[in-house]
Amino acid sequence: MYEEVIAEVEKLNAVRKEQDRRLTHNRLDYVLDDCFQLISLLFLTVGRNNEAPALYSLATTVQRLLDHLEEAGFYSSKDLSSITKTLANMHETLERCRDAYSPALITLLESRLEKCQLQLEKLQSGLAKLSPGLASIHETLVSVLRSTSAVNTRSKFSAAEVNNLREQLKKIQASMKDGQFVDLDGTPLSGAQEATKILLDRCWRWTEIVLEREGKIDERFKEQYDRLIDIKNQLDRLSVTQAWSLRETDLFGYQRKLDRIDEARVNGNFVDNEGNVADVHAQRTLLYLIRRSYGYIYSLLISSEPVSEALLPVYNQLQTLRKCLLEVQESGGVSNSRELYPYSMKLNSIDNMRVDGKFYVGTDIPEGQGSVNALLAECYDIVWELRAAVTDEEKTA
Repeated sequence: MYEEVIAEVEKLNAVRKEQDRRLTHNRLDYVLDDCFQLISLLFLTVGRNNEAPALYSLATTVQRLLDHLEEAGFYSSKDLSSITKTLANMHETLERCRDAYSPALITLLESRLEKCQLQLEKLQSGLAKLSPGLASIHETLVSVLRSTSAVNTRSKFSAAEVNNLREQLKKIQASMKDGQFVDLDGTPLSGAQEATKILLDRCWRWTEIVLEREGKIDERFKEQYDRLIDIKNQLDRLSVTQAWSLRETDLFGYQRKLDRIDEARVNGNFVDNEGNVADVHAQRTLLYLIRRSYGYIYSLLISSEPVSEALLPVYNQLQTLRKCLLEVQESGGVSNSRELYPYSMKLNSIDNMRVDGKFYVGTDIPEGQGSVNALLAECYDIVWELRAAVTDEEKTA
């Protein structure tokens, strides 16, 4: 399937050779996107995270996140720092794989990453206008907006939580002097004062709207709301149980559902069956759920381990063992070496699964051998350190 898709991409690149790669996508691009999304997630599922095809799904998700951050008009440096690091890693992977994969695929990925990079730089330039003091206030206001949206979408609405957030706004407003944000000496902070004031006003208005609506969305948009709540909750559960239950290909369904809901908007607005635009509360609520869900997908993708699905059971067991051993170590170690027997026995049973230093599944050698072996070695090292500490204490005694 991969070769067939690449062949079609080569034809497409030949036709579009003289076009700007950053032009708006058409229907053909969306079909192509579906194909590459699935191929990309398959590469992740088999543990081939550091290869060019695996980048596609993450690049698309990053693009969605950046689009939404720009549309929302508010974001923090924390939002951009993670994406900056991710894009840098993706560029590095792409360069390393340049000679190993079709130029058509490399061109496609370069186009995606170039668009992401340009948009990221645009967003970064907006934050660069904030002085350190103003940036701190800006971060707080962004947090208030998002926290209010989170309360707004909970199954049980809490007016008290929203009022607590409004108290934060009151403190910020009380610290202003002559309508300006000032430092401890009363000197106006340099930078984007007006933009920060607009954000403060937006916080006040949004908390008022949420208190008025008490978490109840317009019935005309209840169907979209319920679908998005369900997607968000499922992704939330996956983020908690990721190590044991996530198959990266499972994310394809969530991505497609989100994309379809997002793309159904008209001029950026959600509309009902009669074409009427959603009110501010419904609009912001639905957008928050979409953005939150894309955020979950992004987090799941960047935390995906380069281990084949076939090796994940072993890898997960070692992860759990490592966590337990570290907790034992941090709590002061063991009182005698016998307490380490269960850990040693489990490690030996996993070690005995290897043949010539490799884990086999049937006659196959799954991807991710290095990660699993490194984790196994780390667990052995921790056990050795714990045993050595007990031996030293016994000698001292």
